[in-house]
Amino acid sequence: MNRLLHTLPVIDHPAAAARFLHDADRATWHDASLWQVRRKRDRAAAMVEEWEELRALASAIKEHTLSHLDTYLEAFERHATANGIQVHWAADAAEHNRIVLDLLRRHGARRVVKSKSMLTEECGLNPFLEAHGIEVVDTDLGERIVQLANDAPSHIVMPAIHYRQEEIGALFHAKMGTEAGADEPAYLAAAARRDLRRRFLEADAAITGVNFAVAETGGFVVCTNEGNADLGAHLAPLHIACMGLEKVIPRLDDLGVFLRLLARSATGQPITVYTSHFHRPPPGRALHVVLVDNGRSAQLARPAYRASLKCIRCGACMNTCPVYRRSGGHSYGAPVPGPIGSILMPGADPVRYASLPFASTLCGSCSDVCPVQIDIHDQLYAWRQDVTRAGGVSRAKRWFMQMAGWLLAHPRRYRVAGAALRRLLRHLPRRLLYARPNTWGRARELPPVPPQTFRDWYRTHRPAPEHPADMP
Repeated sequence: MNRLLHTLPVIDHPAAAARFLHDADRATWHDASLWQVRRKRDRAAAMVEEWEELRALASAIKEHTLSHLDTYLEAFERHATANGIQVHWAADAAEHNRIVLDLLRRHGARRVVKSKSMLTEECGLNPFLEAHGIEVVDTDLGERIVQLANDAPSHIVMPAIHYRQEEIGALFHAKMGTEAGADEPAYLAAAARRDLRRRFLEADAAITGVNFAVAETGGFVVCTNEGNADLGAHLAPLHIACMGLEKVIPRLDDLGVFLRLLARSATGQPITVYTSHFHRPPPGRALHVVLVDNGRSAQLARPAYRASLKCIRCGACMNTCPVYRRSGGHSYGAPVPGPIGSILMPGADPVRYASLPFASTLCGSCSDVCPVQIDIHDQLYAWRQDVTRAGGVSRAKRWFMQMAGWLLAHPRRYRVAGAALRRLLRHLPRRLLYARPNTWGRARELPPVPPQTFRDWYRTHRPAPEHPADMP
């Protein structure tokens, strides 16, 4: 377990979500924006006749790969090394950061351009390098916006989705000197492009993520819509690619399956604008790949949760999740938020992230849209039980759930308690009914108390049996 995480505060998702919901306009707009992306995903998936077969095939490839992960990682290292790529292994975030810093120092690099990599967010690479005198510029436009705002990404595909257009205009005016009050997207994008182009030309090194690494060839693929990974990697003399162990796939033929699923699931596009293949360093330059474990082996050893490592980081589960859409990505306090983060992060620290498995309605929508068929809602349910056993739930909530279990396990007690509660609710003053202990009532109105139970209603309205044998 990562020792660093134990120094960080426990995440209180309900409290953070309440703060996000305090701005009702932002919460409504955030919900609608992500739902629009979900609808684009649905239209894109419907245009592929064999969509469900693709999902099943991708899931099977990932399952096979995870069952032989050591074999495929060693094959990737062997073939990559033969191609002239230098491969490094990092057990955790601290070792990953040390390796990257050593490589930068060895090449005399002081200025770095970085393209979309959630792994480096997970490892806290930016603040680590900056503390050692290295300038790091995120070049993905969304990442650049949150970096300029000294903020954190709230979504793994759309990191600045929580910002309004006018807020970005004000930020660019303060940081890049654009016109005051200008918030037209094309104008802001052009300003960011001018600023970033200078950074690309001055960079000593480029750091990228890895979407897929192919064991058969020793090459890897980076997918972007802005071409920033290509520009950085081809201009700088040093390219460092940071990759989680689960990103490896067996064959080049498997790649097409995932590329067809990734962009459609993420943004509703047929394919990302740039799908760049890297197989060897250009002449006179250096290419390094850092393979990072950071808790993935431990997750692989958990049978109930190992399927979470199939994730291809499309973000579809976030766009469909009613809790994520209404609570915002920052409420999860994790580099990977939303439903997939809620089954990954407790594996790193079940106490710190104890509230995340409860940030779900268990509706199963996340599992329905997952392109690799991860049973996300089943794992969320399993994590609730595990974090409760690990002491991640308050004593009052554990007592309440035990009482509820005792009551629901005995029909007669349940009927008696229900009848008593119906009578009580008719006469209880509102100030007592919605008092502080009633956390459910903070954001909800209880429905009117029904005049009778469903059981009583059914006894009154059920049809008479035609034959005595039909009687219950």
